[in-house]
Amino acid sequence: MLRQAPRFLLSRASMRWRRPFSTDLPAETPADSKFVDTWKKSIPNIEPPKTPSAFMTPRPPTPSTIPSKLTVNLVLPYDSLLSAKEVDMVIVPATTGQMGVLPGHVSTIAELKPGVLSVHEGNEVKKYFLSSGFAFIHANSVADIMAVEATPLDQVDPSLVQKGLAEFTQKLNSASTDVEKAEAQIGVDVHSALNAALTG
Repeated sequence: MLRQAPRFLLSRASMRWRRPFSTDLPAETPADSKFVDTWKKSIPNIEPPKTPSAFMTPRPPTPSTIPSKLTVNLVLPYDSLLSAKEVDMVIVPATTGQMGVLPGHVSTIAELKPGVLSVHEGNEVKKYFLSSGFAFIHANSVADIMAVEATPLDQVDPSLVQKGLAEFTQKLNSASTDVEKAEAQIGVDVHSALNAALTG
């Protein structure tokens, strides 16, 4: 019995590795119809809210060769800033550090911290400031970036950033409860990252 155990485990392992990755599965259109139907039955006089999947196109299948471009989706809870945009590279502000993503990048999920998302297309670099979120890098060279808030960096007013940083720093120094400290610390972190993005 024990002699057959390695063979049994090996056969189980090989079966496991033959299963397709989630990114290799056929692309399907996001199905929000059940939610919408339930919403319309419950609250017929109010339009149902849109979910992030409503702004995204179905994911294409994994190509057999590495494509020359990376397809990027930048989605907010209420909008889509980039939809199936083909670029050369993106650099995302992951909590583990700046992470560059090229076509053919290994599948990854990265938590995002306040910082700059750089979108490289030829010689042009477009920068967005992200408050937080997640980046989903798929094996088919598609990057889905979900952010809580995002804005083009060139639309940020440096004077307001300095003012906000001073206000939240003062709140942090005078905070008396854990909740006040946490809220002030978030404000300091976001404004510090904004300030670094603008001055760096």
